[in-house]
Amino acid sequence: MSAPIDPDFETLDPTDWEAARRSAHQMIDDMVDHMSTIRERPAWRTVPESTKQSLEQPLPLAGQSLDEVYAQFKRDVLPFPTGNTHPGFFGWVMGNGSFTASMADALASTMNAHLAGYDQSAAIVERQVLSWLAELIDYPREASGLLVTGGTMANLNGLAVARNEKAGFDVREGGLQHADRPRLRVYGSAETHSWIYKACELMGLGRDAFRAIPVNSDHQIDIEACRQQIEADIAQGDKPFCVLGTAGTVNIGAIDDFPALRIIADEFDLWFHVDGAFGTLATWSPETKQLVAGQELSDSIAFDLHKWGYMPYDVGCVLTRHVNAQERTFGAEASYLSPTKRGLAVGTTYFADKGVQLSRSFRALKVWMCMKEQGVDRIGRMIARNVEQAQYLAEAVDRAPELELLAPVPLNIVCFRFAQEGLSDEQLDELNQEVLLRIQESGSAVPSHTLIEGRFAIRVCITNHRTHWSDLDQLVSDVITHAGAVLRGE
Repeated sequence: MSAPIDPDFETLDPTDWEAARRSAHQMIDDMVDHMSTIRERPAWRTVPESTKQSLEQPLPLAGQSLDEVYAQFKRDVLPFPTGNTHPGFFGWVMGNGSFTASMADALASTMNAHLAGYDQSAAIVERQVLSWLAELIDYPREASGLLVTGGTMANLNGLAVARNEKAGFDVREGGLQHADRPRLRVYGSAETHSWIYKACELMGLGRDAFRAIPVNSDHQIDIEACRQQIEADIAQGDKPFCVLGTAGTVNIGAIDDFPALRIIADEFDLWFHVDGAFGTLATWSPETKQLVAGQELSDSIAFDLHKWGYMPYDVGCVLTRHVNAQERTFGAEASYLSPTKRGLAVGTTYFADKGVQLSRSFRALKVWMCMKEQGVDRIGRMIARNVEQAQYLAEAVDRAPELELLAPVPLNIVCFRFAQEGLSDEQLDELNQEVLLRIQESGSAVPSHTLIEGRFAIRVCITNHRTHWSDLDQLVSDVITHAGAVLRGE
C-alpha cells in the first residue's frame, strides 16, 4: 500500500529554514547585547500600563511571523524583568544566571529530551552531574539524587523519603487514614523556610505536624529545646520521624549545628534532612566550606543551583546517602514503563522512580556545561567573594552612625535599617519601608525586606557574581540619602 498523497501536509517546522536561521542569529546577538550591558540598565522598573495592555491580546487562532512575535518580545517583555540578573539586585536570594547556562537551556530545549530515564546521553549527563554534586558536599558519589525545579520540591522529596523510611508503618500502602496510627512529627527551627508547611499540608500530615523549635542567640535551632520537644511528643504517643537543619536561614543566613542534630537523629532514630537552599553551596569554596561543616552527616540534603550556583531558573537538587531510599518511596510499576533488556527502554524510569515527576526536562545540561566551562574553583571564588562582601557591607553599616545592624551576618545576608534617634519603632518601620521602596523604584538596587524581632529590616542577600564592592557602597549611600529626603518631607 502506497502512502497517501497529501498536498496540504503541514508541520510546525519553519517553511524557510534559512529565514529561521537569520532570525535565530538575531535573537542570539540581541541576548548577548542584553547580557553584556546589564549594568547600563536599571536594576528594576515597573511595567507601564501601556505595556500591560499590549500584552493583553485575544487568543491567537492564526499565527504571525516569528519576526513579528520576537519584535513584541523585545518591546514588551525583555525590558521588564524581575531584575535579578543585575549586579545591584539583592532581593529574596534570587540567582542571576550566566551566559553559558542560557545557551545550555537553548540547546537542551532543542534536544527536547525526556528525562524519566532511558538509554540516552541526557540521562548519562544528569547522573554525572549528580555524582559531582555529591562529591562536592562530601556525600558518597553513589548517593541517590534528582534534579528538580527548586528548593521546595527538593525538600518535599527529602521529607517524603524520611516519612517512608521512618514512619514505622507502610505509608505507601495504607496511608495515614487509620485511627490506630500515631501522629507523625517533624522538627526544625522557627527560622525554617515556609516550604515545610506546604510539604506537611501536601503530605497529609497537617501544618501542626511541624514542631517549630525556638532558636538561640545565633538564630540556630536550640538543640536542648528540640530534644525536650521530641521526648514530650513520644511521651504522648506521637511518632517523631525527622529532624531538619538549615544551611542558610531565610532571614539572616544562619547555619544550624549539624553535628548536634546528627546526634539527636541517632538518639531517637530519626531521619536527618538538611535544607541547604543556598548555604550548602558554600562548600564549593575552600574559604567558606567550614561554615557548613557537618551537613554531610545528613541522610538527605536539598539545595538550589539557581541561587548560589549562578545558574538560570530552574534547577534544584536533592540527594540522599541511602542508595535505594528514593525508589522505595516513589518507585512505581506499569507495563508501559517496564524496562527491556536492550533498546531505548533500558533503565526506562531510572529518574522518575526517584521522585514525583515522570516527565522531566534536561535541566542537567546547564549544570554540566557551567561546571565544565567555568570550573568549580572559579564558581567557588564567586561564592567566597559574596561572603566577604556581606562582611564588607556589615562593617560599612557599623561605621555609619545613621544605620543599625539588626542581626548577625554568618553567611551572605545583611539585615539593617536607618535608625534616626527620637523615632519610635513604628515610625522607623514606616521610614525604612519608604526608603526601601524608593531605592527599588529608582532602579539603583533591589534589596528586599523582612522582620527581625518585629522590626522592619532592609534585607540584602548577596548571591550575585556581578556585584562589585562599589555597588554596596552605593547602596549604603542611597539608604542614607533617601532616608534624609523622607525625614525632610521630600
